[in-house]
Amino acid sequence: MKLIRKLHLFLGVFFTPLLVFFVATGWYQTLNPDRLKSPSEAETLLQKLRVVHTDMIYPGDREFSRPSSPKLFQGIVGAMSAAVLITTLLGVFLAFRSVRSKGWVFFWLVAGLLVPLGLLWAGRKG
Repeated sequence: MKLIRKLHLFLGVFFTPLLVFFVATGWYQTLNPDRLKSPSEAETLLQKLRVVHTDMIYPGDREFSRPSSPKLFQGIVGAMSAAVLITTLLGVFLAFRSVRSKGWVFFWLVAGLLVPLGLLWAGRKG
């Protein structure tokens, strides 16, 4: 049990900055859906961070830009995605193990699934 808690802690803490970045830039994109035609059009810091989120490259200056490869960044994002899945599942496991009334954990887990699905269904047109 100690090993599971430590794994949950260290994976969570290590990937928190990258996860916060993707949540924040994804939130920004949700509120500002206008897309740039190409990464080289990014001028403001928010536009550049948005390019990192969508294209996995940091846009350089137009004069000095050289071709970028997203492969390295894709690797860390893939590792983050796997770690988030693992730490989330570990967190659910720990939630069930740490309370006496497991019904409430199950209730909130099901609610966390049904509420977003209900909102998607309620928001459909037609």
